[in-house]
Amino acid sequence: MLIPQHRSSVSSLASIDSLLSSSSSSIPFSASECELVTPLEGLCHIEGRLEARKYKSLSFASSLLRIVTSMNITTWRTRTMTPSDIRVTKVSGALTNAVFFVSCPSIPGTSTLLLRVYGPSSGSLVSRPRELEILHILSSEYKIGPFVYGTFDNGRIEQHFDSVALTPADLRDPEISRWIAMRMAELHKVNLDDLGGPSSSGHEDSVKKNVRSWLPHAREVLSLPATQSRLPRTFNIDTFTDQWEKYMQWVSAVEAKEGASPRVLAHNDAQYGNLLRMNPHPHSPEGHRQIIVVDFEYAGPNPAAFDIANHFMEWTADYHGPTPHILDSVRYPILSQRRNFYEAYLTHANPSISETEKEEKMNALEKQVQVWSPASHGMWTIWGLIQARDTLETDDGGEPEFDYLGYARCRFEGFQRDLGVLDLSA
Repeated sequence: MLIPQHRSSVSSLASIDSLLSSSSSSIPFSASECELVTPLEGLCHIEGRLEARKYKSLSFASSLLRIVTSMNITTWRTRTMTPSDIRVTKVSGALTNAVFFVSCPSIPGTSTLLLRVYGPSSGSLVSRPRELEILHILSSEYKIGPFVYGTFDNGRIEQHFDSVALTPADLRDPEISRWIAMRMAELHKVNLDDLGGPSSSGHEDSVKKNVRSWLPHAREVLSLPATQSRLPRTFNIDTFTDQWEKYMQWVSAVEAKEGASPRVLAHNDAQYGNLLRMNPHPHSPEGHRQIIVVDFEYAGPNPAAFDIANHFMEWTADYHGPTPHILDSVRYPILSQRRNFYEAYLTHANPSISETEKEEKMNALEKQVQVWSPASHGMWTIWGLIQARDTLETDDGGEPEFDYLGYARCRFEGFQRDLGVLDLSA
């Protein structure tokens, strides 16, 4: 998850056009750049670490230059390049990672790169080997993955595209919302069996796996003295765990009775900062091809309804507002806005769908989204606690860039509120 700036040029998921179109002209990168992709088993790895907080220093530039040139990226092969030639620009404040643009303006023709330095607590949240494996499969099998030039001990170097991050207001634009739905439908077409591991029927839902595996790390954070003084007594992890287990049992019973939401490759973090619009906007009768999806750190098998429910929750966020850690439930999409999304999603997935069948599926999808909505709050509650560790352990008395504990508390309250709407006794 990333707090984006309004305007950014970000390493991205190459467009998902190849799922629905064989035309290579719609893919926004050159064949020569495609040749730089290395198979996962041979992905270039350079020993060394970068300290994100020192990105303005010459020592940072020196270490970065050594890493980049060792990756043998075509336009960075000149021997005349020095650390003082490198320009490092911070793209955003990071929730999971720190992200930077790396360029060399003094040497014409040098491509801009995207540098991703992993957050100190992200190892508890993300399996980097699995993330890279998924990215490799998406790019090699479906032509939709970002190009990863190489990795280093606490990050990686990626290709970037000139683009503009969406804003909270963009999510509410009916046309853009439909474009997002169409992109999500395309991603959900990816065959889970292609991702390796067990068969599609044996994949565990990511949201369940994440909460289960993250809970021990969250408990460690809650045991820190600095945490106990910053959370109200009503925030009780044992209460959450009990409620989560009962809720998951209820979901299983509902799906067994009424039918389960299809398990798909879900993005799981479709917030506006991870949804980009090409700049300049390419001319195409299919406007959704302007949208690029990025940051697949949390991608994995999940109910399609969870991915949509989580996206709707992101309508309530404003990561650049005065209280970026607070979600405003008033901003949640109303029924007509949700149906606009459902209609685009279903029609794009199946253009020949009849109006009667589409209406039935829209009604079913609405019910499934409501069933899975509390799960979004639950997963990000635990995430927020874990992300707070670095701030709590290095507390210097200043205001943190993002109030992770406040975010966790907000999500916990949302979890309990949404559970109250459901009849778990049914």
